[in-house]
Amino acid sequence: MTTEDAQKLLDKIIAQIFGYQNPFTLDQFLTKYAFDIRLPQKVQDSTTGQDTWASSINPTKFITKENTQKFGPNGDGDWQLPKREINSLVDILEAWSETNITATERHVESINVSQSDAINYSENVYRSQDIHRSKNVLFCDSSMSIENSAAIQRSNTVSYSIRVDDSKNIDQSFAVNWSAKITKSFFIQDCFDMYECIFCSHISSKKYCIANMQFTEEEYFKHKDLVVKWILSN
Repeated sequence: MTTEDAQKLLDKIIAQIFGYQNPFTLDQFLTKYAFDIRLPQKVQDSTTGQDTWASSINPTKFITKENTQKFGPNGDGDWQLPKREINSLVDILEAWSETNITATERHVESINVSQSDAINYSENVYRSQDIHRSKNVLFCDSSMSIENSAAIQRSNTVSYSIRVDDSKNIDQSFAVNWSAKITKSFFIQDCFDMYECIFCSHISSKKYCIANMQFTEEEYFKHKDLVVKWILSN
């Protein structure tokens, strides 16, 4: 997935959620809305020196998953070492160091993935990690069944949403935390079954609420437009 494709996807997501043109570049969005999400970090493949992306940077040596099939101790993709005499723990650790290279950019049955690691059964994924059965994903971590979304973490079944944490069944929403069955809502925390609500916490089955206060539909959309413009302001 190219940066151009990722930018187009971000434009599409923001237009769907907020009804306005996206004012952010990818870097601006990352800084503003994905700054606290665990994302793959750039490291170097120790066999080629090329840039690659890893979900953990604690190891000291890296190799792309693709290159594990090409290199190895014998230079042919065979990582089996010949038996050698072992006289001490030092001998064991020296042998281990020859193969102890962390694989990066690991993908299983996934296509069009870039700057990502630990991606499974997904497509169109950019700068994300630990993603399962998802499509059109930007800056996400530890989530599954998400589509056309950005800055999602530890969540399940999310579409056209941004900044969703520890939640499930979220659609066309922004800044949702520890909630479920949320649609077209912003800044929701610890709620269930909410539709067109803003700045609400600890309530359920509500519609046209702002800060836990009930408004008419007309009043609600008047205030919502102010909130949307504030969210998209730089």
